[in-house]
Parts: sequence; structure tokens; C-alpha cells
Amino acid sequence: MSQTPFSNLKLQTNLLENLSSLSYEMMTPIQAKSLPYILAGKDVIAQSQTGSGKTAAFGLGLLEKLNVQKLHVQALVLCPTRELADQVAKELRRLARTIANVKILTLCGGMPMRAQLSSLEYGAHIIVGTPGRIEDHLNRGSLDVNSLQTLVLDEADRMLEMGFQSALDAIVKHTPSQRQTLLFSATFQTQIKSIAKRMMQEPVMVQVASTHDNQSIEQHFYQVDDGDEARLQAIRLLLLQYKPESAVIFCNTKRETEDVAHALIYEGFSALALNGDLEQRDRDQVMVRFANKSISILVATDVAARGLDIDGLDVVINYELAHDPEIHVHRIGRTGRAGKQGVACTLFSLRDDYKMTVLGDYLERDIGAEALPSSELLKEPALKAAMTTLQIGGGKKQKLRPGDILGALTAGKDITGKQVGKIHVMDQWAYVAVSRDVSKLALKKMGDGKLKGRSFRVRVI
Repeated sequence: MSQTPFSNLKLQTNLLENLSSLSYEMMTPIQAKSLPYILAGKDVIAQSQTGSGKTAAFGLGLLEKLNVQKLHVQALVLCPTRELADQVAKELRRLARTIANVKILTLCGGMPMRAQLSSLEYGAHIIVGTPGRIEDHLNRGSLDVNSLQTLVLDEADRMLEMGFQSALDAIVKHTPSQRQTLLFSATFQTQIKSIAKRMMQEPVMVQVASTHDNQSIEQHFYQVDDGDEARLQAIRLLLLQYKPESAVIFCNTKRETEDVAHALIYEGFSALALNGDLEQRDRDQVMVRFANKSISILVATDVAARGLDIDGLDVVINYELAHDPEIHVHRIGRTGRAGKQGVACTLFSLRDDYKMTVLGDYLERDIGAEALPSSELLKEPALKAAMTTLQIGGGKKQKLRPGDILGALTAGKDITGKQVGKIHVMDQWAYVAVSRDVSKLALKKMGDGKLKGRSFRVRVI
């Protein structure tokens, strides 16, 4: 399929110039298929995987029709998680940087309500948020969407799986009936058809096949006995065999994520669970530690992992078969990105015979069970994560910047820049990854020293 340049679209000159400066020359398949309809004002249902370029697709549509002179909410983007909402808002700001005075506001649960109420008083053109918090603001009367032109449901299938059906219905009731509705989803299940029927007017359906094909992913299937013990031993063998720097183990239930993570930690692996029961602060810490390589294994449910920036993994392991073949493909698509060869390992038992047949038909291949690595591997020590995370009791509110933290750590030259990893500065906290071998020294330097002329509490997490 030949690629289509963005210059073929009828966009504002400043938007086209900005796309060029961002090196956005050619459209991805989902952009090429959906943007002409979006720009024409049609309701669109777009099915494509995470990482396919859908944010730019609906983002350009929003910005093209935006009237900056009118400071009221003209577009509302709903996302299943705060992390995805933050990513979407960041991308929209990049796309809009040549448009003067565009106000994009993020409204998500887990964040202080008072600060959001204050921001809303100043008005906004585009709101990006999670359904629960958006519904809260609408019920309070702090958010007015009477002038809304475009409603976007991003990762709609995951919002439904997370129980946001009633919130979505309530939000739609507050919006004008004459609006454009754009629905993006990785899967197209019965619930999606139902919500589209209620919310959309003569929608155009565009689909893009998954880009995560078998050519870039080395898939392995292992038959195990029923029971957690057999599955946990298989997981250990695979981790010891591949020694991944970053891996995600997908489980079907929250309880499984906790049990698997605890079992792996007991065996000496650097692992954490990620599921919907985590408080937002704990969830943030888990993702920071995984992103900065101080945790090498994330044990997650599909809902918790959706929309998060955890692509390009060394290994993906399915503790159990996914309930749906499309979800299986989405899971394994986390590995084998950017031209790299990925590895996906799936465990199944005799009771999964029907699911395996369905999956084989979907993948258009015969699936045969392979032998697990030798149990001799169990004598080897678990691979520790290369980095350790320090938490600093201050953040953006205290005017801390990544450069301040890096400078404090590398002062005196006993810690080099190469031994300092990713630095995340949030509103009230900051996190920095340091090489495991200098973690004690880094803790002492940060605890004894000062940042911005102040002392902050520092601890290892």
C-alpha cells in the first residue's frame, strides 16, 4: 500500500507547516483512511491498535475546526486512564503549537478537584479526561459542553470493560445532539456496536489490520498442567531463559496479577503488579519504576495495561490465554516494535483446547506445543533490574527540574551521568533512576545535599 502525504489534506497552512517540522510527512494507514472523513465532519468508527497514529488523526480534525477566538469547550476527548489522557493531551499540544492561545485542559480522576475547578474558571478549548471525572464536573456544573462540536471516545472498548458505560451515557446527554462523534477502538465487540448505535449518526467504519504480524514476533506456545504451581514454574523458566530487561506478564484477573507478582518477588525477580485496584499514586510509582528500568517485570491485566507507554518490550508472556483472539494479538504486539524481533510466550492447558483452535484460525497458523526450557535453569539466580529508583519529596510545585536532580547527583564526579537514568518530575514528587551499584551513594548525596537551596526527603522505593 502506497503512503499518502499529509500535504494532500486540506488543512490550515500553519498545521501543515507544524506537521512538517515534527517530521510528520506520510500518513499512517489509520490516518489515511479516517482523516478525510473526519475533516468532512462525518461520524467515524475507527478500529486500529495502540501506536497506530490515531491521536494525530482525531487531533488534526479537532484543531482544523477550532475557533480560538471563542473560549468555550469545542472538543472533548474521553480516555480510559489518566496515563492515556496525559499522552493524548501532550500530543495535541505538540500538534497545536503553531496555533496561538489554544487552551487544552486535562481532567482526570486521582487528581485534586480544587485545582481543576480553578483551571476551568479560565476556560478551555479542548478537554481531555477520564469519564468518571468528566461526569463529576458536569454534575457540579463546573464544565459546560453546550457548545461542543466534537466528541472523541479513545480506546472505547477499554472504557466499556472498565465499567464506564453509564458515565459515557450520562456525558453524552449533556452534549448537543448536533455534534461530530469519533470512536476509536482496538477491538469491535458487541458493546461497541451498541454504543455506536446510540451515540452516532450514520458513522463511517474504517478498519486497519494489526501491524503486529508474525514476521516481527517470535511466538512460542507451551502446554502446562492446570494449577498455579505449574504455570509459575513455567514463567520462571522463561524469564531465566530470556533474561529480559523489560517484560510484561498478562493475566486475566486482578487476583492473578497479585499472586504472580508476589511469587516472582519471592524468587528474587524484580516484579510488580499493575491492576485496577491500585491507587493513582501507587499506579504512578509502578509505571515510573517500570519505565526507568528499576523493575524489569510488570504483571498486568489487559485493562490496566491498555493505553500505557510500554511498547517495545523484550518479552511478553501470557500467563493464561486471552479471552479473545484480538486481545491476544494486542498483547503480543507490545513486543517486536520498531523493526526489532520480539518474543511472545503463551501458556495453555488441556482445558484451553477450544480457545487454541479459535486462536489458530484467527492467526491462520497451526499452533503446536513446544517444550519448556530445562528445569536446570531454576538453579540460576533471578536477573535483577539494572536500576534503582529514588523518590524525592518535591516536584513541580517546588520548582524542581530534571537538571537540578541530575546536577546534584553528578556533583563531585563520584556518580557519572551514565549512571543516572530517567528522571520523572511530578507535581509533588520526583523520581530518579540510578545504577544499582551506586544507589546507596546516590541516596546519601541526595539526602545530605540540597536542591534549589532546600533539603528534601529522599528514599529508595
